[in-house]
Amino acid sequence: ELNALFGQAGTVTSVAIIKDRETGRSKGFAFVEMSSSDEAQKAISMFNSYAIGENHLKVNVAKPRTQPA
Repeated sequence: ELNALFGQAGTVTSVAIIKDRETGRSKGFAFVEMSSSDEAQKAISMFNSYAIGENHLKVNVAKPRTQPA
């Protein structure tokens, strides 16, 4: 579903839905990789706050994890 949705903004190169290790259920977020930064920006502008059912997407550029101090 995410692949088809984000495909409206350009070429999706990968989709990774993050799941709980114990239950296998979605944790409520995913990483969608677009083929170019222009397409990524287009996806952000098109789908940030986009509603899927009662859920609203928060779309932004992923940032690297920070290590605890």
